[in-house]
Amino acid sequence: MLKTLKKIGGPALIIIAALLWAFDGVIRRFLYALPPITIISFEHLIGLVILAPFAWKAAIKTRLGKKEWFLVALIAVLSGLLGTLWFTTALLKTNYISFSVVFLLQKLQPLFAIGSAAIFLHEKMHKRYITWAALALVSAYFVTFPNGLVNFATGEGTVIAALYALGAAFAWGTSTTFSKMLLNKISSQASTFFRFLITVIVAFPFIFISGNSSSIGIITPSQIGLFALIAVSTGMVAILIYYKGLSKVSVHVSTILELTFPFVAILIDMVMYHNFLTWPQWIASILLVGSIYEIARLREKGSMDGSPEISS
Repeated sequence: MLKTLKKIGGPALIIIAALLWAFDGVIRRFLYALPPITIISFEHLIGLVILAPFAWKAAIKTRLGKKEWFLVALIAVLSGLLGTLWFTTALLKTNYISFSVVFLLQKLQPLFAIGSAAIFLHEKMHKRYITWAALALVSAYFVTFPNGLVNFATGEGTVIAALYALGAAFAWGTSTTFSKMLLNKISSQASTFFRFLITVIVAFPFIFISGNSSSIGIITPSQIGLFALIAVSTGMVAILIYYKGLSKVSVHVSTILELTFPFVAILIDMVMYHNFLTWPQWIASILLVGSIYEIARLREKGSMDGSPEISS
């Protein structure tokens, strides 16, 4: 598989990973009977077992310094644990928020990536970023609440579900930056292996800390099959494909290509769950995606003008 990935261009790999992620929510919804932390733990454990035969040699040969270990731990906590946990939690709140809205809110990743880079990495922020970021947030509000009105019968649940989706966007957005930094030091195979290893080490204790240890005993063979399906499609394999693509393209190009999957999610929502966006939601969705695209272009312009890129 790794030899095949080498022959495919970076942009194509990013799109393939994005399409796989669009179907991730469908599989996760079948695991609604289990706590999200249990889903995350076993998903990464099975992914690690499947990945190990292909990546252990690269991992053994890789020598990580303190900075690299810190980046691996940070990526594992943000992307592997928190991002996936919050995303799964949002998807399981089917009574409050639709499938496609979760994916659209999750696409606020670049907003958090660039914002966090300005705060923590002191990266120069383009003046127009604030304008596009504000439009993105306003659009996200109207995507979440049709016609801009909060249904107070389910309003609290909708807000909580939306906050989980936004939390996932924050975790994955900042993780993209740190992943790119790590890929400048080590291979995509080693990055994926270490990310899954640390995520498993960190996630399993949370099953017991959160009081969900009893959920381990009720896992069925069919659910184990779903964990494996996530690992070999939307989980470990998609991440491996994404990291390989990300190592060949810049972060801002990746951001634009990743916009593929929220619109695929909208189609899935209509076909499988018979949920249709209202016209205000469609308009807000287009404005949201357009804002994220413009934010990515600002980063590209900043790179051309000599501003430091997040990936450096």
